[in-house]
Amino acid sequence: MQFLISFLLLSANYQIVGDEPNAWPNILSAIGMTPGNGRIVVIPAGTHAAPEVWLPKIAAGSLVVLEGESPLAEALGVHATSKKVTVRSITDLRRPKLPIIWERGLELPVFTVPTGAMVFSKERWEGAPVMVGMRHGQGAVLWLAASAGKLGYERFPYIPQALTELGMEAPYQSNRLWAFFDTSYRQRADVDYLATRWRRAGIAALHVAGWQQYDADPERDAYLKRLIEACHRNAILVYAWLELPHVSEKFWNSHPQWREKTAIGQDAHLDWRKLMNLNNADCAKAVTDGVRSLISRHEWDGVNLAELYFESLEGMENPARFTPMNADVRARFHKEQGFDPIELFGARAGDAAAKATFLNFRAGLAKEMQETWLGEMALIRRTKPYLDLVLTHVDDRFDTRMRDLIGADAARLLPQLDKQDFTFLIEDPATIWHLGPQRYPQIADRYKALTPHQSKLAIDINIVDRYQDVYPTKQQTGVELFQLLHVAAKAFPRVALYFENSIVAEDLPLVASASAVVTRYEVVGGKTIVESPHGVGIPWISPALVNGKLWPVRSEKTIWLPPGAVAVEPTSEDAPLHIVDFNGQLRSASVERNGVVIAYHQLSRAIAIVDREVVYFEIDGMEVSMLLIKLDERRFMVMLPGGQHVVWMGAK
Repeated sequence: MQFLISFLLLSANYQIVGDEPNAWPNILSAIGMTPGNGRIVVIPAGTHAAPEVWLPKIAAGSLVVLEGESPLAEALGVHATSKKVTVRSITDLRRPKLPIIWERGLELPVFTVPTGAMVFSKERWEGAPVMVGMRHGQGAVLWLAASAGKLGYERFPYIPQALTELGMEAPYQSNRLWAFFDTSYRQRADVDYLATRWRRAGIAALHVAGWQQYDADPERDAYLKRLIEACHRNAILVYAWLELPHVSEKFWNSHPQWREKTAIGQDAHLDWRKLMNLNNADCAKAVTDGVRSLISRHEWDGVNLAELYFESLEGMENPARFTPMNADVRARFHKEQGFDPIELFGARAGDAAAKATFLNFRAGLAKEMQETWLGEMALIRRTKPYLDLVLTHVDDRFDTRMRDLIGADAARLLPQLDKQDFTFLIEDPATIWHLGPQRYPQIADRYKALTPHQSKLAIDINIVDRYQDVYPTKQQTGVELFQLLHVAAKAFPRVALYFENSIVAEDLPLVASASAVVTRYEVVGGKTIVESPHGVGIPWISPALVNGKLWPVRSEKTIWLPPGAVAVEPTSEDAPLHIVDFNGQLRSASVERNGVVIAYHQLSRAIAIVDREVVYFEIDGMEVSMLLIKLDERRFMVMLPGGQHVVWMGAK
């Protein structure tokens, strides 16, 4: 058993032959692989690799990556012909309709490959193979016609998927992701299927489009009820995602008098959002009543106030999209400053000082709206104290134009973290979506000077088509997506994805691994030492001791470990019950009195899935009654309170 577990983790290591690793550490670390002696070996282009040395190693079980022409590639049956092809675009057989375009074309030989080889990618027009998998004995080879590039994702986005098909197993898993969900895309989908799929991808909370549910509707309400129940059965929390000042389609149609206006006097229907004038007292009261009704009707676990500011990303340069220019805002500004701000698009168009005055006023309005709605959420939480709160705010520290473009000013708002308990979810603006994953540590650094509450910061990654010229794909996928996730997870304690439906099926199985962060892994004296800042799941198929104590938090194939450095070792004794899934921040666990004890911290409620019926609960030393829901013959679910607690569960 010890051998099998060690083999599973050893397969997580990779080694690179030679002195030029190029982008391979970025590629492999993005899915949790760690450097060291392991099964995966990369032999970059130009590196000497004698066939008589490497063929036996491959036959014995190694998974070797080769680039370009080499004697080893020849020995494996990959031969360069005299014909040349200029590769500018490739087709990957996983997604043959996806345009994969190289920023710089390469002239390469046309290679022949052995019969039975798996051709993963071809040159788009002539069909020359450029990424091929081959089995050899107990091992396998992934061959690339060219280098993977400097970044690791600019040529072959689906390298990790090809390695998985050849036998690689991603070593670590996170179960802490958030994801956004718009029900309009999924009305016909099976909610149980979706929830199971999301949890396998490491999603712990789903932020559901509240504007689709804002107006009471029997059919939509019933669907949302089923969705929430399915998520809870899979240890996923559900948040009401609001996009004020967009309210709902019905609200827009019913109240034309409250519609926001642009600087050319048109109703502010901008992109998909239809903006309302929350600076109008009557409108604000109606929206407040509607939000209270929305939250009271459903069993939400939290609320996300998202993008509560103005339009547009072009700022005052585009009057047709610039808001707020409703009568209430204009009258208030005129009273304070002595002129109508609409003049900034006419007689005062050249007055830089007047523009600066209005933009500062506008940023102040955004802050007022945000503080007003944070206050409203505080009132709602009096009746539902378990509700978690998130405020999604576009980053204006990396792209400092955001304050003047849309009124977003994080520095004005972050002091609210001293007064209220919420997560500040930073959204990187569309203007920087084309930049690489290293922007996330830079964004994190810019917020360190703004707030001491680093644990309450999170990052939102937009997985969408980008408007910039980007390569190799318009939407982040494969290696690029995994690098974004991994680097973001190292820089922030929480990562959110916009949105769950944009993650392609080929990427989903590796998302949980990409978002896992392990800073240390080694085997010492029969113990596996793992260190992770947020906790992690590792492959494990037997009872285990963690730091010398019997550990009950594990499923059939994965053991879930708390933050920090821990020592894991197999044992013959087993726990009386197992917590097979838990979405809280686990601090410790142990076995006591025919039951298990866990200590955890969680801003929202926490969901535990156990594999035996629990007949007795204690929370912080006090006996309590808890609702235990039977999921099937082997699993039960219990909802635990938010906050910092120690829970004992006694098995039947």
